[in-house]
Amino acid sequence: MQSFFLVLLVLAAIVEVIVANGQYVAPTIWPQPKVFTFGQDSLSIAPLKFEVVGGGHIATLDAAFSRYASIMFPHAMPKKKYGKGNHVTTVQVKVVDPSEAYPQLSTDESYTLDIPSVADVEQGHASSITITANTVYGALHGLESLSQIVVFDYDEKMYQIVASPVHVEDAPRYPHRGLLLDTSRHYQPIPMIQKVIDSLAYAKFNVFHWHVVDSESFPFESRTYPRLWEGAYTKAERYTQEDIYGVVEYARLRGVKVMIEFDMPGHAGSWCAGYPEICPSQQCKQPLNPASNATFPLITSLLQECTGQAKDGEPALFPYELLHLGGDEVSYSCWETSSEIQAWEAANNLNGSEDTYKYFVDQAATITRQLSRTPVQWVEVFEHFGSTLDKNTIVHVWKEKTTLNGVVEAGYKTLLSNQDSWYLDHLGTTWQTMYINEPTDTLPSTSSPETLALIMGGETCMWAEKVDPSDMFNTIWPRAAAVAEVLWSPQAALHPDVSNPSYVDWETVQNRLETFRCLLTQRGIAAAPVLNSQARSAPPSPGSCYVQRRR
Repeated sequence: MQSFFLVLLVLAAIVEVIVANGQYVAPTIWPQPKVFTFGQDSLSIAPLKFEVVGGGHIATLDAAFSRYASIMFPHAMPKKKYGKGNHVTTVQVKVVDPSEAYPQLSTDESYTLDIPSVADVEQGHASSITITANTVYGALHGLESLSQIVVFDYDEKMYQIVASPVHVEDAPRYPHRGLLLDTSRHYQPIPMIQKVIDSLAYAKFNVFHWHVVDSESFPFESRTYPRLWEGAYTKAERYTQEDIYGVVEYARLRGVKVMIEFDMPGHAGSWCAGYPEICPSQQCKQPLNPASNATFPLITSLLQECTGQAKDGEPALFPYELLHLGGDEVSYSCWETSSEIQAWEAANNLNGSEDTYKYFVDQAATITRQLSRTPVQWVEVFEHFGSTLDKNTIVHVWKEKTTLNGVVEAGYKTLLSNQDSWYLDHLGTTWQTMYINEPTDTLPSTSSPETLALIMGGETCMWAEKVDPSDMFNTIWPRAAAVAEVLWSPQAALHPDVSNPSYVDWETVQNRLETFRCLLTQRGIAAAPVLNSQARSAPPSPGSCYVQRRR
């Protein structure tokens, strides 16, 4: 703990450094690593050569090397600027397991980063920056951390590490760290989705939760039920399967998994445009009609396409082991006014709509498990049916955080997205509120490690009733970065005073977040000012990116 306090003190000092009479502060790493130590020397680095230790090529890393070279070294360099032996020239990346298989919950994302001292470089003892990781996905995080501490000296026109030597040991606290993006209420074009994924990787999020369809529109192409996307707003606002494959691979190359969601039986009115027979009626479209012989074959086929088990033999659209089935906000009125559904309930010995709801979510989850995926369902499913749910269900909590207590006490794995703290469409929710949303703080202090391990992580949610490409990024960022740090960094980093578990060094955290927000804007991500009282408000006046005041 003493070493961690020392790191914070050094961080606070470094944050005050002004480079070349400019107004920006020295970079830090966001989210805060487990171990982050550094010195006080400025080490010159040439535009770096990246290489895999042991030779050879790993395609995922080759792509990352090219990407990060552009990110780290955006300025053209004067010729013959660097003398022999006084700078670092190479990043050596050592990966224990070179597999490029799709990442899953169990994928090791740890890494270490070492940058030599000026003395070691000048004396010829070292000439390389070293990243070591067990997997390629850990190495990607190491590259991101390195990119955040490379600065350009505008007076000398040289790149530097301003506080060498550097040593980082890092790994995430939770395996599932995500952002939900709703592309039904407003369509988001593929280039915007790709930029969202870029931004997730900058903050070490590792899940893009794609809430692709909802009551308003169905932009997703199904090849086995091709009329489904007749529910799109227009033909120009659709995602082809080629688009979807591209998004999933684009994300994988950045260490981000894509979790697809088809919300059912509620939030599904758009499904009826192409297949009205799966809905109670054209006047009362949702929840979906469990009495129709067409409903569950369609759901089965759609999920088979997602998991690579459809008849056409195409590979899985979504290789991630989690598949979200929604299940929230189910109103029974359309079921209770349908004579067809009432007769079906009687024939199947179902005692009204509550039994029908249970039947539907169980059927959808069973189909998902048969396709070798773990179903994720919103917390209403647990609230209604409790411990009768199959234990191979992940419960996604979006209501009050206290509802998580019952979920884990019943032995279910869970994800946290409580709306009062982590919903980005709540424009008055500040980054500070998001930052102090500790996933475990409503659980008893006596909770066992096994109980705490049932929390798989969480997500911040960008519902899109009032978000489209014009305002998406400054609604997401920089507030989402607070969630990223909660889900990645150890509790001791967020709350360093063991005698006061709720303590946060707000000045230090704000300085670091302002630096990260400016890094995002420099990378083309339109992040709003940190201290806005309302998300996505404009800057209040002229001034440096690093010196914004509350609007």
